[in-house]
Amino acid sequence: MFVNNAKPVRDESDARDTQGGKRRMTGTVLAWRVFFPLAALHAAFMVPLSLLSLYHQLDVLPQLASPAAHARELVFGFALAVIAGYLLGPLPRRRLAGLVALWAVGRLGVLASPLIYPATLADALFALGVAWLVVPRFMAAKKWRNRVLSPLLGLICLLAVVTLTWRYLGDMPTTAPLMHQSVLWLVLLMTFMGGRIIAPAVNGHLMTRFRLTGAGVQPRIEAALIVLLGVAPFLMLWPRLQPLAAALALAAGALVLWRLYRWGPWQCRGRPDLLALMAGYAWLGVGLLLMARTWWLPTHDSAPLHAFTVGALGTLASTVMLRQAILRAKGRPEREWALLPLVLLFATAAMLRLWALETGSAWLGVLWGAALAWSLAWLLVAWRLWHWLARRPAPRPAGN
Repeated sequence: MFVNNAKPVRDESDARDTQGGKRRMTGTVLAWRVFFPLAALHAAFMVPLSLLSLYHQLDVLPQLASPAAHARELVFGFALAVIAGYLLGPLPRRRLAGLVALWAVGRLGVLASPLIYPATLADALFALGVAWLVVPRFMAAKKWRNRVLSPLLGLICLLAVVTLTWRYLGDMPTTAPLMHQSVLWLVLLMTFMGGRIIAPAVNGHLMTRFRLTGAGVQPRIEAALIVLLGVAPFLMLWPRLQPLAAALALAAGALVLWRLYRWGPWQCRGRPDLLALMAGYAWLGVGLLLMARTWWLPTHDSAPLHAFTVGALGTLASTVMLRQAILRAKGRPEREWALLPLVLLFATAAMLRLWALETGSAWLGVLWGAALAWSLAWLLVAWRLWHWLARRPAPRPAGN
């Protein structure tokens, strides 16, 4: 995990103690306590509303009535809120309230005008605010692999602002490629951050139970993934270079799965929280392999992107959210009963979405099945977050 000085910490107990000490500063609130529940509820309702707008002529939400708008709301409405909650750490109450207000007003951009104008401004200011607070924290990192986060987060926030122009210019030839780029940069972020979360958690478990040292971060594989996933999005922009981009995506997918294998999922059978994180990471590898296949085809197919946005993002984000809340409440994540059902719900949603266009006349019903599984999962996450946020940590024994 990372704390506000942008240095990786050795395990989650260190991160929790560090953030706990900062939280006791007068007038500060941990950003995740607000952004995580809001993001979960937003994800639960956004996808069904998108389907209603796209295929059932719901005139109240005209800005959701296109695939690009749906994708933008998922990446820059939902995912950016999760990123903000995870990386912002403790903030003064007024600053946090301002960011939350900007994010909430920004979500009104899916409505008809005149609300679209202040909502667009608020959405842009939220993305710029997150960049202003988060990006500089990683510039001082000593290792180049950690410094990569600064330009990567800055690019994601910049794309959040640039893609707002679609509301006024409509679909352009650059609309779909730019949205694909946004998802691919999010894949690099999930690959990097996922590894930094999973590695110390698995190592801690193996050391506690078996007195073994795990594979850890695997810095060489991490460096290779940064290079491969950093170059492939640029190459895919030119049709003649897409076969090379496909080769890079294929190599990256294989490395993600090899890295996952070296973490030893079979040694974590008693830790559903770690298995859930690994399941989300596996979706990254599967998605990259599917993406490599599509880049070899004459016509570009965007369906594999849902392996990232539904399977990987849904599973990883929900597990990170719940583990954060449980650890802060001094609970034990491995005892959270909802984690494995969430893995199954997100897997169901992802597979149905990937399969939908192959089902002929039943495609819309399959899409609604995927949306239902996705929404049920996020409502479950919101409920369990509420449970853990309302739970007070047990007092420590005297003398500790």
